[in-house]
Amino acid sequence: MSTRKSRYISTNGMEMHFSEWGSENPETVVCVHGLTRNGRDFDAIAEELAVRFRVVCPDVMGRGLSQWSENPDADYRFDRYVSDLVHLVNSLEVDRVRWIGTSMGGALGIRLAGSALKGRISRLVLNDIGPGPMADSASATETLNAGIQRIVSYLSKPPRFRSLRELVSYYQGIYASFGIQSEEGWTHFTENSARRTEDGSFSPDYDPNIAVQMTRPAELELWETWNQIECPVFVLRGETSDILPSDVFARMKSGPVNCTGIEIAGCGHAPALNTPEQIEAIASFLTAGF
Repeated sequence: MSTRKSRYISTNGMEMHFSEWGSENPETVVCVHGLTRNGRDFDAIAEELAVRFRVVCPDVMGRGLSQWSENPDADYRFDRYVSDLVHLVNSLEVDRVRWIGTSMGGALGIRLAGSALKGRISRLVLNDIGPGPMADSASATETLNAGIQRIVSYLSKPPRFRSLRELVSYYQGIYASFGIQSEEGWTHFTENSARRTEDGSFSPDYDPNIAVQMTRPAELELWETWNQIECPVFVLRGETSDILPSDVFARMKSGPVNCTGIEIAGCGHAPALNTPEQIEAIASFLTAGF
């Protein structure tokens, strides 16, 4: 069983934290989390994949143990995240990587696989995210906009709780669609995404200023970049997802990109990647031709 190692690098003058599993393995998988989450969301799948791969799970700036920005308007945007992640991949000293991205991490994967890391991302896994709204599908666009507003509703003012158990209950409410089943799973999820505030309370471990990112919806309009992707893509969609509408999922699988996918029953946005079904599907895709 591989042991997780905690690492830090400097990216564009700021400190980025990442977890590393299976550092002795030559092939690398990079896992990038969703908007308010951090790299510890991938603990379960990273431990399994580390049998064959080196697995690197960064905390994007403003999340987890990575540094918070003093200039949110300039830094909390996709262009900056892309630059930081290219720097991270370069620091790993590998020519090619496989990529797993949940929500925001998948949108960044689309950008990178179609542009800055085109030819270097050999396989791309998207967890409940697509290239954005479709001009010819009002229903898909309406669903996606409603999903974004749901996230915005809790993003900018993270609450504070006197006990960790209260934060667990809060997470069980806003992240119910992740499909986490056990109390142990929720405790692990919460312990690894909590911080103590100056008054001793528990709060989610992200900078509330990342909310400025949601004022730029054009950053999620990625169809042009999507069509530039040349590597195989595998998509997981939560059965009731409001971020990856079924129309968009179907379009992704029927277009010019080599894209396949599965739907995860009992999940919305986004599957937690911690069940045998989800882990085995991703591992099978990543190890094809390995």
